[in-house]
Amino acid sequence: MTLFEAACACLNAATADDKPALTLAMAAAFARGGLTIEHDAPAPDRIHMPGRPATPKLVHPRDLPRRGFGTNEGRAAFIHAVAHIEFNAMDLAWDAVYRFRGLPAQFYADWVGVARDEARHFNLLRARLRELGYDYGDFDAHNGLWEMAEKTAHDGLARMALVPRVLEARGLDVTPGMIVKLRGLGDDATADILEVILREEIGHVAAGSRWYRWYCERAGVEPKARFRELLREYASGVLHKPFNTDARLQAGFDLEELESLLAAAD
Repeated sequence: MTLFEAACACLNAATADDKPALTLAMAAAFARGGLTIEHDAPAPDRIHMPGRPATPKLVHPRDLPRRGFGTNEGRAAFIHAVAHIEFNAMDLAWDAVYRFRGLPAQFYADWVGVARDEARHFNLLRARLRELGYDYGDFDAHNGLWEMAEKTAHDGLARMALVPRVLEARGLDVTPGMIVKLRGLGDDATADILEVILREEIGHVAAGSRWYRWYCERAGVEPKARFRELLREYASGVLHKPFNTDARLQAGFDLEELESLLAAAD
């Protein structure tokens, strides 16, 4: 099997059991050298919706009810929302592998590694949901992450700028506060999972920063100016303060880019 065939199989996997299990298996096979990279393989013609379970029902973000952490259901809904992000993040990582061809081997290694981590995160969160008496699919969710993948399917530079560095990086901003709230409620089990996710997501966003700059250098584009342009073009309404400056600096942002984020959020 080639790496691109493996990525396609993971994208097509359609259940909450199959997608993470296949992702972990294919990532392990890649690490063993069992998946070849066809460097001259043509890119797919168009983006397709990845495999999804029948639930959760996908709705507009404004139709998702706001719930506090004070009840078991409220905490479960929050964990479900994070699990949904991780489920989507598997697809986003595999789509980066599948869609963008002829790139350095390290590009594929980085995004296979991200897919592996996201599968592990999803499994941790799903297990915690089950401990609370719920499961993935029991609450509604939205499709914002995959919609951005569709918008950037034509351009690896835009994908690297906007999916890991804008949408997924949002977790760097909000997760520390969620950890504090959960520990205050005595829910150390969930907080411990979020600590793992936060630590590893810094590395994922850093991969986006690294490959964004690689694309810019290859294209002869000034990365800071192009980032500002992409924020104006694609990120209206999706940027919200405050930003976790320390985590974003660790993840490859510089101070000028953080200023661009603040201006776009205004």
